[in-house]
Amino acid sequence: MRPLVAVIGRRAESVPILRFSATLAAEAICEAVYAAGGEPVVLHGPAADPTFGLVERLERFGGVLMPGGADLGPERYGQSPLPETADVVDFQDDLDLATARAVTAARLPTLAICRGMQVLNVALGGTLHQHLRETTVGHRNGVHEVRVARGSRLHGVVGSERVPVSSYHHQAIDVLAADLVVTATAADGVVEAVEHRDADILAVQWHPEDLHTSSASDAALFTDLVERAHQRKDHR
Repeated sequence: MRPLVAVIGRRAESVPILRFSATLAAEAICEAVYAAGGEPVVLHGPAADPTFGLVERLERFGGVLMPGGADLGPERYGQSPLPETADVVDFQDDLDLATARAVTAARLPTLAICRGMQVLNVALGGTLHQHLRETTVGHRNGVHEVRVARGSRLHGVVGSERVPVSSYHHQAIDVLAADLVVTATAADGVVEAVEHRDADILAVQWHPEDLHTSSASDAALFTDLVERAHQRKDHR
């Protein structure tokens, strides 16, 4: 049977085909997990308390995927908002930060993507650049190359020291949390991937779901998550 992979839902105030607010997941994320052999399940955070029972609920899953999304509130890492920081959703911040702490404590197999990586860093004590300055690297909407650290878990997954990635972000890791290790960078020094020193967590700044059907290195990230989820399921 396919292992269950919790895709942390995004809260939306309105959706054209529904009469009410909604808990959503990007179709590309779910397709990528499914194509890798997993069963994606969108995890809903109750409106009254998005973190209620979260630890116990996550324990039912073989793996967790923390997807991209809006800016993380800068007060969560001790800063005041800049003009470029926008679309902060307190509810989502509560849910995602609690998820990051829960998967770390429970050693749940996890893949964090874009905002997911930023949330992980903040949850563990790091900070963010609220707005990256323009460089020769197309972080905000483009494909660029990243350098992968030889010997890292990421290197073992993607099988190369240089991989092209689809990028869509304007925030990035500034001060790295003590329990994380940088395993990939862009040419301008922006952190592109991190791994947890002890927990079963791999995180990337780019969006592997964008190119998972055509990029072997991106597809490998989802295959790796599903394989880790299989192992957890088999060992319980």
